[in-house]
Amino acid sequence: NCLIMSKRTDSNSYTMIFAIIMVFVVGSLLAFMASSLKPNIDENKRIEKQQNILYALGINENEGTSATFISTDVAGTAFSEYITKQIEVQGGDEIENSDAYLIDIKKEQTLAKQGKQRRLPLFVGKNKEGVTLYVAPIRGKGLWDAIWGYVAMDENMIIQGAYFDHKGETPGLGANIKQRYFMDDFIGEHLLDEAGEFKGIKVAKGNNDPKNLEKTDYEVDAIAGATITGDGVSAMIKKDLAMYVPYFKTLKK
Repeated sequence: NCLIMSKRTDSNSYTMIFAIIMVFVVGSLLAFMASSLKPNIDENKRIEKQQNILYALGINENEGTSATFISTDVAGTAFSEYITKQIEVQGGDEIENSDAYLIDIKKEQTLAKQGKQRRLPLFVGKNKEGVTLYVAPIRGKGLWDAIWGYVAMDENMIIQGAYFDHKGETPGLGANIKQRYFMDDFIGEHLLDEAGEFKGIKVAKGNNDPKNLEKTDYEVDAIAGATITGDGVSAMIKKDLAMYVPYFKTLKK
């Protein structure tokens, strides 16, 4: 009997059946865990977006050279306090949407490529000094994967704060787009020229303004060894923020 059992368990059919059962069991467990954890995952993503937006607005815990979000415990309360209005921009028009921060920029970019109307979220808020600012989300491609950010502007499209992040850029090189020294360089940079034409901001290698004192040259200094990531930041700023220009022009009327 032992010999017969051994032959059965050594057979290919037994191995396949055992593998199928294990795949089914493990798959069921993973599906259950994913379903159970989804509310927590969604809530964490919601809080992270709020922290990103608030960081660009200047509501953060920055000390020294480190870039630090406000804590998750107070993010929701702070978001309600400092963000006065959430809207969708369509050309020069706005549609109020209290859940604009939940709009998936990646999906909206895909829809735009298919010729469909893209939803452009914009967050209107006041910083700690009570100045009204407008925070726009942007998304692009780095060296290895997606990069994204949030840019806070005044009514003249002068940048007042920025937060950048990435999915898989090289540590110590492209990953440094989320370092404070790089993000702070964008503060004060003009996106429009004197005629009101959109210029964007170029992350420039060999920039003649390494201390970034000139704010109307439409450039910031590049990160050493991260040319492609820097080009990705330049491209997403130019591509995504340009779509908000018609709306900002209405603020001047």
